[in-house]
Amino acid sequence: MSGHSKWSTIKRKKGAMDAKRGALFTKLAREIQIAAREGPNPEYNFKLRLAIEKAKANSMPKENIERAIRRGAGLEKGEDLEEIIYEGYGPHGVAILVEVLTDNRNRAVSDVRRVFTRAGGSLGESGSVAWQFESKGYITVPMEGQDEESLFDAAIMAGAEDVEFSEDIAEIYTEPTELQSVREALEEQGIQIDNAELIWKPTNLISLGTKETLQNLSLIEALEDLEDVSRVFSNLDISEEAVEEFAAA
Repeated sequence: MSGHSKWSTIKRKKGAMDAKRGALFTKLAREIQIAAREGPNPEYNFKLRLAIEKAKANSMPKENIERAIRRGAGLEKGEDLEEIIYEGYGPHGVAILVEVLTDNRNRAVSDVRRVFTRAGGSLGESGSVAWQFESKGYITVPMEGQDEESLFDAAIMAGAEDVEFSEDIAEIYTEPTELQSVREALEEQGIQIDNAELIWKPTNLISLGTKETLQNLSLIEALEDLEDVSRVFSNLDISEEAVEEFAAA
């Protein structure tokens, strides 16, 4: 299981999404608003479709979703948002990318820098760690009732680049431009999709001891708690021991 999936597992176990649902809805609305700038119809705007489905999966009310679409399409006054990616290092040299959607660039960079510094990391210059990541389409499929070989063949035939299996899920990677077509091809075969999104996948992972891993997980959690931060990616290889210990904290 990848670090991206393990971090999602940690958040589910901690119940973080439920505890911070109000803040989550604000972040989801911003994602929808940004995506809707490219068109308000999710049938023709795949980025918007992904954002809407993510919002629905987190029980965001329909009226909130529709309002965010209208704001993004310029049909209703909303925040003047911009997308920024900040780069930095966590403790012990872990590379971290921070995706931000904000209406106040100065506030966002100040908050992100403060969290890095408090955790013993540092905010870097543009390009300092981005070279260690590549943009990928990412699809997860629950393994219940699935045969690994059959699912692998179906994903590759649909245009996927690679499939990684764990006990509970299959993680399917695609070129960013192929995410929609691969997803649709799998759904047409009756394969249940848990999640589909564009991610930053690390090209190489860094393995640390449990204590050092937990330090970086605390940093990632603190970054994601910031109002302006939408997602955080790292090249940290998270052990199962660290998953259990951090989730239980």
